[in-house]
Amino acid sequence: MSQPQIDREALNADLERARRDFHQLLATTGDDEWAARSDGTRWTNEELLFHMVFGYMIAQNLLVLVRLFGRLPAGPSRAYAGLLNAATRPFDVINFYGSRVAAKVYNRRRMGPKLDRVIASMQRSLRQETDADFARGMHYPNRWDPYFHEYMTLADVYRYPGQHYDHHRNQLTVTGTRRP
Repeated sequence: MSQPQIDREALNADLERARRDFHQLLATTGDDEWAARSDGTRWTNEELLFHMVFGYMIAQNLLVLVRLFGRLPAGPSRAYAGLLNAATRPFDVINFYGSRVAAKVYNRRRMGPKLDRVIASMQRSLRQETDADFARGMHYPNRWDPYFHEYMTLADVYRYPGQHYDHHRNQLTVTGTRRP
């Protein structure tokens, strides 16, 4: 059975779109807006912007996991996802406070270059993936994030950070950031 063709150009374009948009946000956020509360989260705009970068950092690591678990029978990834789902409460706490603390290190001056490095790495990996690689997948902790599904392929993992980015972008309270 042949594997479905993956639109690498579309995946690459989505990575690039977010990278350009993020730099635009960094360039246009006013000094008084960084510490303002975001909409629908307990983070400030700066903390939320870091969290958006963090989504790409996580995806970069998830690519490694799906390459590993995707070569194994379904049982190990199902057990791993179940274990992570059971740890949702501690994850939520670590995710919240981790983004708060990390935004102090990867602040507005450092998060743009960090996102550039992560996206460049993902784009390099994207160019090297085979069609068979894209079909591999694993089970995920679907309680951790609304864009994690019970089972995700490598192609799904490449799509994930853009979905996460767009979701949180709409929560920023920075002038001119709201999208219809």
